[in-house]
Amino acid sequence: MKAPHEQRPVVQRIRIKYAKRGRLRFTSHRDFSRALERAVRRSRIPIAYSSGFTPHPRISYAGASPTGVASEAEYLEMALQDRVDLGEVLSQLDEALPMGLDVIEIVEATTSDFAATLEASEWHFAISGPEELLVQIPGAVAAFVQAEEVMVERMTKNGLRRFDVRAAVLSLQEPLPATLADGDLAPMGDRTADRGSREPGHSDPVSAGTFR
Repeated sequence: MKAPHEQRPVVQRIRIKYAKRGRLRFTSHRDFSRALERAVRRSRIPIAYSSGFTPHPRISYAGASPTGVASEAEYLEMALQDRVDLGEVLSQLDEALPMGLDVIEIVEATTSDFAATLEASEWHFAISGPEELLVQIPGAVAAFVQAEEVMVERMTKNGLRRFDVRAAVLSLQEPLPATLADGDLAPMGDRTADRGSREPGHSDPVSAGTFR
């Protein structure tokens, strides 16, 4: 049996903030991963690979927004075999990725707790509909904020599960009607812990965050 391939050591880790905009918000996480790996190869970025019989690029993602959701703050960490100029990598990656998948910022990682650095996400929801629905939004927001728990059911691969979505929300507010057409429920602060089981289910949300 052939011995597993040993890879060169990691000498630098970089953290990348990117956006999903326009029609590219419909890109799945898997499709984005493939597009990123192609962009890395085209840009000749010295990406590090895992050891073993089937080496994979050493890229870690801090969660992923649902398909169909535009986002101004998605994050990933990339391990490199050689040190790079961050500005050059930003320009090369941004040029190699499709328009709508845009690299916003790159910093060098100084800690190992990548996922733990993202503490919360901010979501904006545009809500359109008949007036009799929109006038109920302020009351619904107030009731949600005042509730100790709000249980919802979701079908998962392990069967039907119940979640307390109130525990995942830090704040929820409605802007003044004059600021947005039809009605808007925004922003909502969502705790990142267990985010995968508590993603909001509204239409046309936009997530954003602060890069650390």
